[in-house]
Formats: sequence, structure tokens, C-alpha cells
Amino acid sequence: MPTALRASTHTRKPKSLDPRRQAAPQVFDSLREKILALELAPGAVLARTELADMFGVSQTPVRDALIKLSEEGLVDIFPQHATVVSRIDLAQALQAHFLRRAIELEVAGTLATHPSELLVAQLRAQVDIQSALAAAGDYDKFIAADREFHRLMYVAAGVPDLFDLVRRRSGHVDRLRRLHLPTAGKAKAVVRDHRKIVEAIASGNAEEARERVREHLSGTLGQIEQIRHEHPEYVV
Repeated sequence: MPTALRASTHTRKPKSLDPRRQAAPQVFDSLREKILALELAPGAVLARTELADMFGVSQTPVRDALIKLSEEGLVDIFPQHATVVSRIDLAQALQAHFLRRAIELEVAGTLATHPSELLVAQLRAQVDIQSALAAAGDYDKFIAADREFHRLMYVAAGVPDLFDLVRRRSGHVDRLRRLHLPTAGKAKAVVRDHRKIVEAIASGNAEEARERVREHLSGTLGQIEQIRHEHPEYVV
């Protein structure tokens, strides 16, 4: 396992918190994004005092944010000792993947049963954004655009709360995908998969839409052993 990193010296300083919103959710969101982007890698030590200084808040919202991250399995809290970014748990990743696949197969089938021209246009535009980001090698923005592509589908299917549920359960599998994304051709493959999903929805072929989603979501999980071999210090 790599030497633990101090959060305050190895991450970009976050944007100033919005004083109109509670601090703890903002600290949580910022740390979560850094963990999923591997800016805070597995094994990184999160010192409460340093985080409080970094965000310009007291230790209370930092503590609350760390507890919530622990509930998602993204950090391990050792009372009176340290809080450490967790290693990627493959068992948890597989369960999250199972949940997401089950939901998104139904989402895609539902959308294809009654295809919306507006949704199809929105999804095509989102894929075009992803294509440009893949060409630029901007993986952080690519992942954000990927998330928006899927969110649009959940919203259009009338189940936006399920998107939030899946997102909360997907921290481990999302980190696997972040490790896999720089692999040659992976980002372009995601773009191709998304285009196939959109066209299946646009054609009104529900079974084809489900099959394209099933194919799309099999990518990273099919490469688990390769990812584990390349990043043994990150993966349990």
C-alpha cells in the first residue's frame, strides 16, 4: 500500500463554501468528488484539523462529512487514531453494479417504449460533449458528462430518486471505472456505447435498448482482474 497522503498538501484547495448552505454537505460533496476522482487515493489520511483549515470551517461539519463518507464505505474511521480513504472493495462494487444494471435495464426499456424526441436530442447532445472530452483526454469532465447522460435517462423515466440511490451505492465501482478510463480506447468505447443506447431508444426498440445498456455496463466489471493487477495497492 502506498504511503498515506495528507489531504491538505496533496489536493487542490476547494472553492469557498457557499455561506447560504450548510457546511457539512458541501464538505462531503467536495471530499467525495476528490475520492471518486482518485485525487484522494485509497490510503490517504484525512486529518480533521487540516480539513477544517482547508475548508475554513470548524471540525464539526468535517466530522459530520467524514461520518457520511464512512456510511458510503469511502473512508475508514479509526476512533482516536485516523480517518483513511478506503481501498476499493470489489464485493461492494459488484453489488452496486448489480443494482445499477437492474434499474437501468428497466429505465432504458421504459424510455424506448415511448421514445421522446426531446430526450433523444438531449442525450445525443450529451454524447457529443463526451466525444469532445474524450478526444481532449479530460477525464474528470468526461465522467461528469457521463453521469449527466445517465441522470437524464432516470429523470425522463420518472425515477430521479433512484439515480441518487444508485449514486450513493456506487463509490467503489465508480473508482474502478476511474482507474479503467485512461486505458487506451476506453473513453471512445463509452461514447460508442452511449450512441447505441440513444439510437435504440429513438427507434422504439425496448429489447435492443436493454441489450445495449447491458453491454455498456459490462465493460469495467469485465476487466476487474486486469485493474487489480495494475493497481494492487488500491483494490481489496
